[in-house]
Amino acid sequence: MKYVGAHVSAAGGVAQAPLNAAAIGAKAFALFTKNQRQWHAKPLTEEEVEAFRANLAAVGISPHHVLPHDSYLINLGHPGAAGLAKSRAAFVEEMQRCYTLGLPLLNFHPGAHLGAIDEEECLRRVAESVNEALARVPEVTAVIEITAGQGSWVGYSFDHLARLIEQIEPKERVGVCLDTCHMFAAGYDLRTENRCEKVFAEFDRVVGFRYLRGMHLNGSKAKLGSRVDRHDVLTEGELGLAVFRYVMNDPRFDGIPLILETIDEARWPEEIRLLYGLVQERGLGEEDNERSRQG
Repeated sequence: MKYVGAHVSAAGGVAQAPLNAAAIGAKAFALFTKNQRQWHAKPLTEEEVEAFRANLAAVGISPHHVLPHDSYLINLGHPGAAGLAKSRAAFVEEMQRCYTLGLPLLNFHPGAHLGAIDEEECLRRVAESVNEALARVPEVTAVIEITAGQGSWVGYSFDHLARLIEQIEPKERVGVCLDTCHMFAAGYDLRTENRCEKVFAEFDRVVGFRYLRGMHLNGSKAKLGSRVDRHDVLTEGELGLAVFRYVMNDPRFDGIPLILETIDEARWPEEIRLLYGLVQERGLGEEDNERSRQG
């Protein structure tokens, strides 16, 4: 079964997020458990935690279909000692908040070398940062999001994801999140069914579907291989609908949160319906895909 939703607001407190998800017809959702543009937040109160869990149960969404995202400020591969220590402390705090809320996943962007160290050293620092967090916080799985490779960000290839997983223990507490916009911008062509077959076969060979814990379903304003991270709505931009039809009809994507981060929140209910409407549709060809990109 597919669990589609969006990254909803938690304004007014985390307990609002499940209600916001239900209001758009979501069966899954993502959220920030704190202000993503601040390093620290007040600890969650018992009342906040109880209200979140009660609302989650009331709307019928499982904690396994919630994909929290950490702060954009965190850089687990930071080349500087002070920046790395600050990021690691903030990441542990993010994981602790997930644990307190009863959420088993935390999605994060791996890190950036800022031109000061090489990619290999940056990946090593990211893995070391995750290992430290896993040792300090129980149960929560660290979910590495593939990046577009913009700027000096690592994590833009399946090989990077595999190298991170290789260095992280325990393996059952590490996973990945594939973002369709990021993949496309990083050079993975997802514009037809045949190309999706090849890309996801490579993912399974290099990383393995056993590590897939979630997906972000986004259109792309930027071109293939541009390394530019610019999301678009599903029916516009450079990507087309082929990959979304592929995901919605492949059982390897069952049971995980499939999260919209598209640019027009007002269209999320429509896009959720669109995605479910793609189920059991087959055989999208080049001509059909071109029409989908043109609206």
